[in-house]
Amino acid sequence: MDASRTRVPRLLGPLAALACSLLLLAGCSGDGSAPGSRSEREGDTAQAAAPRAANDLQADYERVINDVLPSVVQIQAGDSLGSGVVYDDKGHVVTNAHVVGDTKSFRVTTARNEDTLAAELVSSYPEQDLAVIKLDKVPGGMRAARFGDSSKVGVGQIVLAMGSPLGLSSSVTQGIVSATGRTVTEGSSGGGTGATIGNMVQTSAAINPGNSGGALVNLDSQVIGIPTLAATDPGMSDSAAPGIGFAIPVSMVRTVADQIIEDGRVTDSGRAALGVTARTVVDDGYRPAGVAVVEVSAGGAADETGLRPGDVIVRLGDTDITTITSLAEALASMQPGDRAKVTYTRDGDERTAEVTLGEQ
Repeated sequence: MDASRTRVPRLLGPLAALACSLLLLAGCSGDGSAPGSRSEREGDTAQAAAPRAANDLQADYERVINDVLPSVVQIQAGDSLGSGVVYDDKGHVVTNAHVVGDTKSFRVTTARNEDTLAAELVSSYPEQDLAVIKLDKVPGGMRAARFGDSSKVGVGQIVLAMGSPLGLSSSVTQGIVSATGRTVTEGSSGGGTGATIGNMVQTSAAINPGNSGGALVNLDSQVIGIPTLAATDPGMSDSAAPGIGFAIPVSMVRTVADQIIEDGRVTDSGRAALGVTARTVVDDGYRPAGVAVVEVSAGGAADETGLRPGDVIVRLGDTDITTITSLAEALASMQPGDRAKVTYTRDGDERTAEVTLGEQ
């Protein structure tokens, strides 16, 4: 299964609306004890407790949906649709860079207002697949989302994904946090940015085209991520793999959005860089075998280490490097200033050097 090739992007199609209801069922079976026995009376108690637990969970879902949906919007960029999350009370909305694409002006609709709102691009940061747009005016009933703490996101937590999948505005799906700390590379075709994103949250909540840029929220009504990617299954002609989606963690969302709002662009990426332009090379069997350095940035990490054009990088730290993607994923798991061993070949000889990573 390849979790690194497909994003869940904008949706081509008309606006639509979705009415969604939740049905929770609970039941149990008896143990065959005689009527009036202690076992039967205890069974009655268990049968009564199960619906109460289900009702409690349903009430939690309904509360979270009522809390968060006013903060989730549908974004129309040309003929394409995506989702966004209201970031503050000034009309800033955070979304995916692949949702906005090359568009500068947008039409936005909210869960509780059918009127179309105008918005303009503030800035896009494709390297992390995030962007911020700003509404011309803030309508009544809209409120900024509450953002959670990435360090408190754990496997097994119940989450809801909110957005406009397939153009169905204000849709909600449920699942759990399946894993954290995933590094995923987005496809570059069909409007994708090709970004390699680290520390992503994996979720079983369904993420479909149009969900991108929406909200992944916990049962405390806090946004913990921005749904962005769905895994693909090569065995199924690269169709979406059910129950495997990825969201950009809220820590990165806040870092990027705050810089865009304050400075109009990202000034501190927090992403490690080697300082090279490179390409994938193959061996005699046409299998990916490393990354050849094409150009070295003056004063960058590779330059300081002594790498030069023609060198072929085959390992960084503990990660074997066979392709540009594997190099990007290795760097995404590191921080600027980290020291790592780089292994490379020059004129057929293998060499190693210590590198202090720079910032992208």
